[in-house]
Amino acid sequence: MSHRAATWIAFGAICRRSLTTLTAARDSPRHQLSAHRLPGQSYLASQAARGRKIPKNHFTANRSLRQDAPPEPSKKESKRKNTRSKAASTSLRRVAVEAQRSRDGLVRGKGRKRHVDPVAETKEVTAYCAAETYQVSAARRLLMQEGFRPDPLKTDLYPQVLHVQTPNFVSLDPATGEKREQGIGDVFVFPSGSVVTWNVPEHIGNNIVTRIIRPAAENAHQVEVEDFEYLEDDTRDSSVIVGDTIVLGTKPSNDHQQQQQDTTNATDSPPGHETDTILAKIAYSSALARSTKLAVLEEALDHYFQSTRQIPTTLSAGSPLRFTRQFILRKTGELLSIRAQLNLYSELTDSLPDLFWDSPHNLGLESYYESLGKALDVGVRIKVLNEKMDYASEIAAVLRERLSEKHSTGLEWLIIGLITIEVLFGIFEISELWREKNEAVEAETTRKLLNKFLEMQLAKESRCSSVSE
Repeated sequence: MSHRAATWIAFGAICRRSLTTLTAARDSPRHQLSAHRLPGQSYLASQAARGRKIPKNHFTANRSLRQDAPPEPSKKESKRKNTRSKAASTSLRRVAVEAQRSRDGLVRGKGRKRHVDPVAETKEVTAYCAAETYQVSAARRLLMQEGFRPDPLKTDLYPQVLHVQTPNFVSLDPATGEKREQGIGDVFVFPSGSVVTWNVPEHIGNNIVTRIIRPAAENAHQVEVEDFEYLEDDTRDSSVIVGDTIVLGTKPSNDHQQQQQDTTNATDSPPGHETDTILAKIAYSSALARSTKLAVLEEALDHYFQSTRQIPTTLSAGSPLRFTRQFILRKTGELLSIRAQLNLYSELTDSLPDLFWDSPHNLGLESYYESLGKALDVGVRIKVLNEKMDYASEIAAVLRERLSEKHSTGLEWLIIGLITIEVLFGIFEISELWREKNEAVEAETTRKLLNKFLEMQLAKESRCSSVSE
């Protein structure tokens, strides 16, 4: 529906411009001469007969194609012309649109008002991130087993990137239901765990990512997908990003044109020109893969915040944090893994990936990479992600303090228990000594009493014996 509405808008603009031109011509002194034209003679025919220059635009150009028709057609012919088919009307609009597009190109306006022709048909470039890293050699072997030919245009960027092409598929136009060729697609596999497809059907891209090269993935995770639009402009020899659309310049450069003239067996495409287009796609794909990888880390960090969002609320309420040691260690490991993937194990924070050092510098691939990075706000997102991880580090520090506090409290209670046991043993020993002492005192007292009793008995017996004598 959007393409159809854009078509009517463009056609209306052409008609208004044509009517304005015709009105200006009618108000001119030359229009007075047209009043003397023959009956039934059209304005265009009379102007052509007088040798006057007709104001040139697409509307009058299309009308001038029919000025040779008979001025008074028969009824049958008139009826046949009045019953124009929908396809004829559509073809007229397409002629006007294509003519305007071929003259002005696909990019309209300048500066901030620059935009892509709304009638232009765009294609999709899709980025998938399904793993932390890819073993590119294994992915190359798996793709070859499925019939894909690696590096068909000899870019010599392997193993920084693996390039294969998909065949030309035929799809149905959802608007008209007609069959149309989709064209050859390009697939780029990056070691960072991302795959970028250009003009590849969705089911083919999903099949490559989720089935074919999945055995080559390390630390596979849920697939993250990002889409972007692009179109090819044969009036430009360089590529540019306009809004949310990549405009690939497919016009041969001066060097390629000179090479085509010097080559006897020259074809429609100059030697190396298609390779330059693929290199431009690789530059944009690298930036898009970087954005998709960053989206995976953003999703992982959001999941981390969802699992720890109750900690600030619990602390503000003055309640103790009741987390297990396993939970605290797991959250600390998750945060360290995200930070390592962002700053250590990937090319997200690098100003320029390594593959650009092996590519020709005269093509300006670095500018393509940086322009798409700016369009996707990669630098700002990395900065925001680092700031979020700083906050997450504070949460992790609170969890570690809680773990340390819990460990210290356990040690303190252990020491208190040991002291208590030692005190109990001391009390037991003291009681034993007290008991033994009491027993010794009682024995001594008993011995003294017994000795005193014996002395009393001896004294009594001695008195009795003396009395008897």
